[in-house]
Amino acid sequence: MKLSRLLAAAAMAASLFAAGHASAAANGPIKIAHIYMKTGLLAPYGQQLQRGLELGFDYATHGTDKVLGRKIEILQMDDQGKAGLTRALFQQAYGDDKVTMAVGPIFSGLALAVAPIAAQYKKIIMPEGVADSITGKSYNRYVVRIARNSSQDAIAQAIAIGGKNTCAATLAQDYAFGHDGADAFKTALTKLGGRLVMEEFLPVKTTDFTAGGERVINALKAASGCSGKYIFVIWAGTANPFGGLAALNPQKDGIHITSGGNILPALALYKPVVGMQGGAYYYYKLPHNRVNDWLVKEHFKRYHAPPDFFTCQGFAEAQAIVAAIKRAHSTDTDKLIKGFEGLRFNSPKGPIYIRPQDHQAMQDMYHFKVALDPKQTWSGGVTLDLVSVIKASQMHVPIENK
Repeated sequence: MKLSRLLAAAAMAASLFAAGHASAAANGPIKIAHIYMKTGLLAPYGQQLQRGLELGFDYATHGTDKVLGRKIEILQMDDQGKAGLTRALFQQAYGDDKVTMAVGPIFSGLALAVAPIAAQYKKIIMPEGVADSITGKSYNRYVVRIARNSSQDAIAQAIAIGGKNTCAATLAQDYAFGHDGADAFKTALTKLGGRLVMEEFLPVKTTDFTAGGERVINALKAASGCSGKYIFVIWAGTANPFGGLAALNPQKDGIHITSGGNILPALALYKPVVGMQGGAYYYYKLPHNRVNDWLVKEHFKRYHAPPDFFTCQGFAEAQAIVAAIKRAHSTDTDKLIKGFEGLRFNSPKGPIYIRPQDHQAMQDMYHFKVALDPKQTWSGGVTLDLVSVIKASQMHVPIENK
């Protein structure tokens, strides 16, 4: 009898401990890992994304940084852009740190490499890279992307310059970002009645664009029946393909340079191409809505400069996370996935809708024109003037995860 009573007491104690542990977990902080480049090639992008997350959580929780009564805790992890370290950090976040979800990484190639780890741990990953394949052929149900994808960039770009008989060549970096961008642009331009005459891929760290530039210019010079001719530059980082291309004077042959938007310091590289038109994800002066007004005002207050390209992305990521948790009323992975699917919220860019089929955020883009404004000291005197808003409904982004 004594032994049975002892066993019963032990079982009850274990049950109470487990219940207490579960209760503590349910009431403890909601851990979000942000695995990004604090150091390395794209560290400026990483800093913007982190600031955006912090501001977005602040806005979405009305300054409390709490949702469902629980504190949001961001675990910052520096992957340095290294594949082995990125994999290890995701495994640590999901396994040891027991995060609800992980945001990052920024490099598309690294995002593709770690997405299977999210599936292995049955935890959500919110990649910050743009390659189509992330929510396309390499998609799994644990991937939720608030960032735009390469197709959205490409379709916006094609709309900005395109039309029947427009001819273009792409000059892009030789990795997933560049290849997916070029493929998506070709598809978008073709659907608008234009054609791509050449694709030129250069090493990621290229600094001399003379040879590559001459090859695309010669290809466009040889093209006939074109209503307009464009070199579409798909480039990330601090190298200046615009200066190199402009020095080759393609305009003498009726060839124009075009590209998408970029971070503020990189816009200084657009000085040689004033008047250039293209499609942008974000520039702080382009959207006009209550959320963007708050972001711009608050960012100036905290950092004495406007929010940047990736600040907006991080902000929208935080908004989506809070909205999905509220909608699911849970941080359970399966419930949270359903919370993201079909979610609509108002971001600094206006309405965003997360497509249930592939968890890709659908959003407006912007047709811009490069101009000079000496007051824009943070972008080297370069500004982007709004030509038109390219509505999400205008962009027929393919679903490619089947």
